[in-house]
Amino acid sequence: MDPIASIATAAGLAWASGLRLYMVLFFAGLLGRLGYIHLPSELLVLQHPLVLWASGLMFFVEFFADKVPALDSVWDAIHTFIRIPGGALLAAYALGDHDPAVMLAAGLLGGTLAAGTHLAKAGCRAAINASPEPFTNWGASLLEDITVGGGLIMAFFHSTAFLFMLAVFVLLLIWLLPKVWRFVRGITTTVLS
Repeated sequence: MDPIASIATAAGLAWASGLRLYMVLFFAGLLGRLGYIHLPSELLVLQHPLVLWASGLMFFVEFFADKVPALDSVWDAIHTFIRIPGGALLAAYALGDHDPAVMLAAGLLGGTLAAGTHLAKAGCRAAINASPEPFTNWGASLLEDITVGGGLIMAFFHSTAFLFMLAVFVLLLIWLLPKVWRFVRGITTTVLS
């Protein structure tokens, strides 16, 4: 795998894990199993039938849990401790064929990317949950599903375009996260008062 494709794969897996870790595991494993992509040797375990069944089951559960207002925020809170380390590990293992220092750097950057994506998602969804109607929540959830699927396809098959779009996303994330944090802090302060 050429260096740009390796970096795009690592970044794509980490970024998408911040939104839908189980979908990422299932999608990458299934595409690898069907021969559409070549996973690095450290990630070949994703193609194992047992891993595909487990990640597929969790993807199914998350797909529906994420559509229920309030439950999605609880799910996100719990998955703060799962998605971020998952994104870090996937990024590190995606570059596991390289020098251990590269692998560690990929893990650190991948974890940071997964954390930023996850926190933006969780904060935006908390803001959406303030709305009494469920349609906004369903729409946001479906948009996240489509974004993860499309982003992974871009990362796997159009590496340079994905890295450009990821750079734009990171710039938007840097702008958005302080605003989301202030909103969530305001809601928390209001509820606790």
